[in-house]
Amino acid sequence: MTVVIKVGGARAVDPAGALADVATLVSNGEQVVVVHGGSTKVDETLDRLGIDPEYVETPGGVVGRFTDEATMEVFEMAFGHLNTQLVAGLQSEGVDAVGLNGVDGKLLYGPRKSAVRVVEDGKKKIRRGDHSGTIKQVNGDLLESLLSDGYTPVAAPPMAGDDDGEIIPVNTDADRSAAAIAAELEATLVLLTDVEGVYEDPDDPATLIESVETGEDWTALEEAAEGFMGRKVMAAEEALDGGAPEVVVADANADDPITSALEGSGTHLHASALTTEEHT
Repeated sequence: MTVVIKVGGARAVDPAGALADVATLVSNGEQVVVVHGGSTKVDETLDRLGIDPEYVETPGGVVGRFTDEATMEVFEMAFGHLNTQLVAGLQSEGVDAVGLNGVDGKLLYGPRKSAVRVVEDGKKKIRRGDHSGTIKQVNGDLLESLLSDGYTPVAAPPMAGDDDGEIIPVNTDADRSAAAIAAELEATLVLLTDVEGVYEDPDDPATLIESVETGEDWTALEEAAEGFMGRKVMAAEEALDGGAPEVVVADANADDPITSALEGSGTHLHASALTTEEHT
């Protein structure tokens, strides 16, 4: 079994338990790809440099970072630092980890979006100068080569953005990066966050949704997912649509977070939920 694990991101979590759990999986012969985010680190670095982060809302109501040239430079710096730290942490656990970003070998590749549609003061506008992109291809051969040689890839944005034939580093969502990789490898995806999973009532952990198997279940899931969790559900749908058999949203701060997620904790989203009549 191949497992893709997403750690970190906008909802900061301590990765120490996850790294130890990765080591356990690898020692048991599992193939693991780790994908990390780093929005919190980017914001902290921008603050230290006196640069105000800017978030914009799309016409579809999704709030995301507007990444101008200066922010992109900070993005590369912050994500590079995080990647090195995670690789070192895994190596300390005895895992032969290799750090990659999406530009390496065009691991994550697609067109750059230099202009984005946003909503400001209730009006739709076009903002130019953005450094973001949409993943269209994943270099699965690169990952499979590393995995077959016994390495554990640790991957993250930025992605390789095609800007009229020129490749430049551009921002892309880490959850969706993990989803694209899981789809390419037809791997189980574990999205670690700072809560136990998706709750029917976002303020009540007792309402954890444990399994999503039908279209009706999926509709209820989308209605329950708010804020950052909505983005994870969007990523999960992309992974399942692309070939991943299962996505688990689980608590990074639990004991043995990945193992426990694979054994049943968290919210388990199954590909069957996207093929039943209620969802199509």
